[in-house]
Amino acid sequence: MGLTIHYSLRSNARSIAAVRHAVERLRQRSLDLPFKEVGPLIVLSGEECEYEHREQDDPLRWLLVQASQYIEKNGRHFTVMPSHMIAFDAWPGDGCESSNMGLCRYPTTTLVENHQYPFDQKRIRTGLSGWRWSSFCKTQYASNPQHGGVENFLRCHLSVVRLLDHARELGLLGEVTDESGFFDKRNVKALVQEVGYEHLEADGRREEL
Repeated sequence: MGLTIHYSLRSNARSIAAVRHAVERLRQRSLDLPFKEVGPLIVLSGEECEYEHREQDDPLRWLLVQASQYIEKNGRHFTVMPSHMIAFDAWPGDGCESSNMGLCRYPTTTLVENHQYPFDQKRIRTGLSGWRWSSFCKTQYASNPQHGGVENFLRCHLSVVRLLDHARELGLLGEVTDESGFFDKRNVKALVQEVGYEHLEADGRREEL
């Protein structure tokens, strides 16, 4: 529950250097926006990318959880860990979830339990080609009074949107589903009403978009 922005990133780049450069450019843009915290660029490969090997309180665990992909085969769902991850964390502010951004490469096949033969495994194709990312950021609770109310919410939500705008400029943006409708409509008043405010003290923000 709670207003959330869902988004995906894609890249057809062939070299790791090119992908790293693109993600670093996205991170540099986040430093120019009013995010409360922006983490370092994280580059991992192989078993380093598997969140199951991390403690619950490991600061990278949530980033790695979001880096995982889920595929469906014959009515069953499987988790696929990345083979290479280049990503960073950008936290918009109090009451808001982190907006994790990056690109991952995944194995073309993965071993899964063969339910027809207990204690046996079989290899299936993942269908996860190229470099990709899928994530979400819940901004709803940034509007709570103890976190700064509508002003804090607007700063958080608009920061994520502007970062996604830059991802589009870089040719990285896949799909975006903004549950408030703001990403498509750019209506600040409607955005504020989505979190229960009947008045908008920041109409002037429309000029900043």
